[in-house]
Amino acid sequence: MTRFPKHNDLLPRLRRIEGQVRGITRMVEERRYCIDVIQQLTAARKALDQVSLKIMNGHINTCVSDAIRRQDGTKKIEELMQTINRFVK
Repeated sequence: MTRFPKHNDLLPRLRRIEGQVRGITRMVEERRYCIDVIQQLTAARKALDQVSLKIMNGHINTCVSDAIRRQDGTKKIEELMQTINRFVK
């Protein structure tokens, strides 16, 4: 059973990030100073990372822990580790 973190917390964050990305697009279109663009890209990436971590935390506390309680956690843990490996690269 998949239970997603509260979307009413995630959606405002994602909308804010969406606005950041639109702002970055405008900066590039306006040929703004490279370092300013990079700083905004870094902020957007960090914000996305925070959303990813929030979702991952919810997954661990629901799907993975439920699978472990059912003594069927090996597959979920392997899936989680693959996801973490992709996340940190």
